[in-house]
Amino acid sequence: MNRNRITALVVFIAAVIAAAFIMNTKKEDSKVNIGKTNIRIEDGRLTPEALWAMGRIGGVTVSPDGTRIAYQVSYYSVEENASHTVIYVMDDKGENLKLLTKTAVSEHSPAWIDNDHIAFLTVKKGVQQIFSMDANGRHRKQLSFSDKDVEGFLFSPDMKNVLMVMGVPNPLVKERQYEDLPKSSGMIADDLMFRHWDSWVTSLPHPFVASFDGKVSDKTVDLLEGEPYESPMLPFGGIEQFAWSPDGKSVAYTCRKKAGAEYTKSTDSDIYLYTVADGKEKNLCKLPGADDRNMGYDTNPKFSADGKYIAWQSMERDGYESDINRLYVMDLQSGRKWSVSEAFDSNVDDYIWAEDKDYFYFIGSWQGCMSIFTVDLDGNVLPINTEACDYNSLAWAANRRLIVTRQSMKYATEIYSMDVRRGIAEKLSHENDHIFGQMPNIKVEARAVKTTDGKDMLTWVVFPPNFDESKKYPTILFCEGGPQSMVSQFWSYRWNFRIMAAQGYIVVAPNRRGLPGFGKKWLEDISGDYGGQCMKDLLSAIDDVAQEPYVDKDRLGCVGASFGGYSVYWLAGHHDGRFKCFIAHDGIFNLEQQYVETEEMWFPQWDLGGPYWEKNKVTESTYATSPHLFADKWDTPILCIHGEKDYRILYSQAVSAFQAARLRGVPAELLLFPDENHWVLKPQNGILWQRTYFGWLDRWLKN
Repeated sequence: MNRNRITALVVFIAAVIAAAFIMNTKKEDSKVNIGKTNIRIEDGRLTPEALWAMGRIGGVTVSPDGTRIAYQVSYYSVEENASHTVIYVMDDKGENLKLLTKTAVSEHSPAWIDNDHIAFLTVKKGVQQIFSMDANGRHRKQLSFSDKDVEGFLFSPDMKNVLMVMGVPNPLVKERQYEDLPKSSGMIADDLMFRHWDSWVTSLPHPFVASFDGKVSDKTVDLLEGEPYESPMLPFGGIEQFAWSPDGKSVAYTCRKKAGAEYTKSTDSDIYLYTVADGKEKNLCKLPGADDRNMGYDTNPKFSADGKYIAWQSMERDGYESDINRLYVMDLQSGRKWSVSEAFDSNVDDYIWAEDKDYFYFIGSWQGCMSIFTVDLDGNVLPINTEACDYNSLAWAANRRLIVTRQSMKYATEIYSMDVRRGIAEKLSHENDHIFGQMPNIKVEARAVKTTDGKDMLTWVVFPPNFDESKKYPTILFCEGGPQSMVSQFWSYRWNFRIMAAQGYIVVAPNRRGLPGFGKKWLEDISGDYGGQCMKDLLSAIDDVAQEPYVDKDRLGCVGASFGGYSVYWLAGHHDGRFKCFIAHDGIFNLEQQYVETEEMWFPQWDLGGPYWEKNKVTESTYATSPHLFADKWDTPILCIHGEKDYRILYSQAVSAFQAARLRGVPAELLLFPDENHWVLKPQNGILWQRTYFGWLDRWLKN
């Protein structure tokens, strides 16, 4: 299941990219220098191979004087089944582009040391360490020399210290090995949370501080010495969960100081302020006598330029991972803290202090887009942009301009410069222009669909290239996951609407009940009501669009992943003959099974109402909507896909659904990936996924 911790897109997009390159950069397992391709697009049609040929931009950072931009791009080779990440630099006008890294080993996570030097991570002799180079890619030298992988780093503003994220053994998971059993692979756990996302938690990330004088000292201080906690928080947290004070004397870090069963039931993380000189720290979220509205996730601290204030993202309720993500501010002298985003009835997904300390720019989920807003310390919110697109990151450049990353259902992520006075963004990078320039564009329409309870629901409708209203097209209903992840203008390398349209399908993507960006009530109407109004919303969307003369009602399909996979399994027993085929990826088939199989227990505790053995109004209603209870009504072909390393929703769910379908005599296929998690990250697996996906749709909707 996807999580609404930082942004829906960070879970779907940025985290995918990060996970992919981390998997491929920790070891020097490839000697092939994978770079930018000059793929030729036959007949102007977007293909899976073209998707994997695209460069994926990330790690955008601006020099202190705001005049140069360093960023990373990940390239993929289907033949090598591997990725390679490189670093580019350009000026703040998008000119003077230069590739800085040219080795076969990935180099990533750029950070400016000063206006002329860049630090980055790469692997040497099997260990990932911090290196530096000048802004032309020359004069490289190694800065850190630990025997542990450095997974992230952050220099103090005065450049006297550096914070590094490195792993320490987890005392709660035992890799027990007897001398006479050297080849045994079993591990022993005696509490919950022994695995997370896609791996056993044998190691925990800890923040270490070391002095820096041009070289990182080998004397490090573990801020969590001897504690069985993690910082940053698994599985997706990174260096954004730390911040140095402007004077370099303190560091703020994010941590949930819980372990085992307590950890798996709670989302209550906090912001801690650690003083480097004496090692003292205090919990900013639990100050004595303060009004405490910080019982859920508190993450991603950032200091004001003068050091008088600190801000962070905060959720109010413990155990609710998709609570509204607010922007909180603390006056460090008085201890007063307050939410400045109460007037914004949705999530603050990323933010940056303005050039002075009195207000912020932030990215917020709103009406199907990740848009940019400004808010002052008194809580006055104003929109900055109006385009139908998603903004994903913010950084300051010179002359009151923001350097941002932007994507949409039409185009992959690129870097833009935004004049904040006019709200106009100018494209700076052109990573994939050579690919998109070979294809006709598509049309994306925002449609207001009336729900069964009389509400207007934003539904995106994506049309094939060269759309002809006089023709009839097979049409797909896309069921969003999450459950609380907005159907925004996201660009995905798997659930990609443009490639679906390129294959001749109309895509219907509704922002059903339970998604952020439409107010708190709309978001929370899904909890405890999985088989209720949200399912009616999905059917309302397809029924509305199917009235159009260009939609072939006899060729409708239904697809989705995670909670979208649950939706597919549920609709398979309730669709009354609407659909001719289904595809479920990593979906929940049996809710009772899901409760005792998943690793983060706060999620089913909140959304399902508790365990199935606790009989109350919410649990009895929730578990009664489990898709497996309606398999006797399945009569439509279904493709079930799952990764065997998915610990969020175990692959046994797909096996159960597939076998139920076959035992019922329903045409069904099962695609299992032994080496993939909740996503599909390896190039050849990604191509196989796309070919199987479209093969199934074409078989039942085109033949």
